[in-house]
Amino acid sequence: MTKTVGAAAVALLALSGAASAEDRQFGWSVNVGGTSDYIFRGVSQTDGDPAFQAGVDFTYGILYAGIWGSNTDDAFTNSSAEIDFYAGVKPVLGPVTFDFGILYYYYPGDDFDVADYVEGKAGASISPVKNLSLAANLYYTDEGTFNTGKIFTYEGNAAYTLPSVGIFTPTVSGLLGHSEYDDFSALSYTYWNAGISLAVEKFTFDFRYWDTDIDIISASGENLSDERFVFTAKLALP
Repeated sequence: MTKTVGAAAVALLALSGAASAEDRQFGWSVNVGGTSDYIFRGVSQTDGDPAFQAGVDFTYGILYAGIWGSNTDDAFTNSSAEIDFYAGVKPVLGPVTFDFGILYYYYPGDDFDVADYVEGKAGASISPVKNLSLAANLYYTDEGTFNTGKIFTYEGNAAYTLPSVGIFTPTVSGLLGHSEYDDFSALSYTYWNAGISLAVEKFTFDFRYWDTDIDIISASGENLSDERFVFTAKLALP
């Protein structure tokens, strides 16, 4: 974990220095919302129950940082909450926007001190035609949650914004991801989602289908990674 943090920090410092000549402007945003089931990479973090979520983001030129939190199921995560801290840079080269960052997943109250972990992120996104966006991301940790060792996670997603319908602006999107556990290959799995988001002013309403190719059973006997539909509503300010 230390190696991941150190290497990612050096990369971020180098990239931020290279961007020092750019015109920088400070920005911020706050988001609050709720979801019928908090799904992370295809797996329910709330044992199928609803979650309240909120976050704040800051930007300064190509630099960004933020904090985000959600309630979780303590029988599954060793904590009743998850708090994510993240920072990175988004340099632009031609039509491609890159994203290099660090994420720290913190689970307060974890008496065993095994749930927290750090990931590095490298990604790129592009909009080849109007209203269409494509993105690919790689995440890596050298010590996953609950001491699961090295994990590589690959994600690709696509989104297309449709013409407005009344007051709503709909966007259809989908994601395909795969988590590869280097030390515990039996835990490796693939996940995917597809759905539609409706944006109206500061609100976004998302209807999404999730599924995976693995079965993860909770202490209550529920399959946390089977197919399910999830509804999420979010308010973003300013």
